[in-house]
Amino acid sequence: MDTVAFASVPTKLGDVLAAVTEDGVAAMSFQDSPAARARITERLKMAVADDPSRTASARGELAAYFAGELREFGVAVDWRLMSTLQRQVLGTLYTTVPYGRVVTYGELAARSGTGVPARGIGSIMGSNPIPIIVPCHRVVAGNGLGGFSGGEGVESKRWLLTLEGHLPPTLDWDL
Repeated sequence: MDTVAFASVPTKLGDVLAAVTEDGVAAMSFQDSPAARARITERLKMAVADDPSRTASARGELAAYFAGELREFGVAVDWRLMSTLQRQVLGTLYTTVPYGRVVTYGELAARSGTGVPARGIGSIMGSNPIPIIVPCHRVVAGNGLGGFSGGEGVESKRWLLTLEGHLPPTLDWDL
């Protein structure tokens, strides 16, 4: 039977939760709570395993990312919660937009070759089950940051882009 194990990392944006299957990180949440874990477990249709060895890499890489020490994730990604279209768009994002860089919704639409318009790309970003590792925060509007459904919304997106050096820090920003 396939199982999922959970890892939680305290960050400035809250306790970030990663759900790790035998294949890799399958889901994340900007909140670690029993309800968040139950939602992910239900979506995956898996039993929960207490397996710190399975989650160690994801936990370590997330901690290093939030400490400003990691620029590229090496953990495996489990794409099972995504449709073929989501995989194509989010896979394009994952492989072509590195740390500290951004792409507009329209540019990602063109790069992905799906025929999905920019507005549709925004919907796909909002449904990304693996934010941060599959970096939907790096997709911006042509005239500003655009939206963000993770954490505290656009403020979380702004914080992540500041961490990555794309945006200049404000006077009250700290790692």
